[in-house]
Amino acid sequence: MKYSFLILFALLSMIVCSASSCEKNDENSNSENTIPMVNGKVKIKVGSQTFTATLLENSSVKAFKEMLPLTINMSELNNNEKYYDLPNSLPTNSSNPGTIKNGDLMLYGSKTLVLFYKTISTSYSYTKLGSIDDPAGLVTALETANVTVTFEME
Repeated sequence: MKYSFLILFALLSMIVCSASSCEKNDENSNSENTIPMVNGKVKIKVGSQTFTATLLENSSVKAFKEMLPLTINMSELNNNEKYYDLPNSLPTNSSNPGTIKNGDLMLYGSKTLVLFYKTISTSYSYTKLGSIDDPAGLVTALETANVTVTFEME
C-alpha cells in the first residue's frame, strides 16, 4: 500500500509539472530576448535619416552598448539586410525567431551585426538586440548597396 501511494504521488507530480510548464522553456520564449532595456534607446543614423531603436535586456546588448558610439560600413545581403562583422565577439543567446521584422537589429553568430530592412521568414538562429521603433523610411535609407551607419545611445 505504501509503495502504491508513492507511485501514485510520483505520477500525479509528473502530470501537474508538465501541465504547469515545469519543463525548460523553449528557446524562442526566452525572456532575455524579449524584455526591453530600461534606458535602452539607441539612435541609428543612415545618411540624413535618424531612427530610434529600443534595445532588449540581455548580455549581448550590454556588450554592444560598450562599443558605442560606433560608425560602420554595413554591406548588403539578400536584398533584405545589412551586416557588419564586429571586431570582437559578443555574448550570445541565439534562437530561431521564425520571422524577422523590418527594423530588427540582430546578432548572427557572435560577431555579425545585422539590421533587417524587410520582413522575412528564416530558418537561421539569431540573438535579438532590439528593433527600430518606427521603421518607416528604413527600406529607402538602406536599399543602396553599402551604407555608413552610426549607432549611438540616445
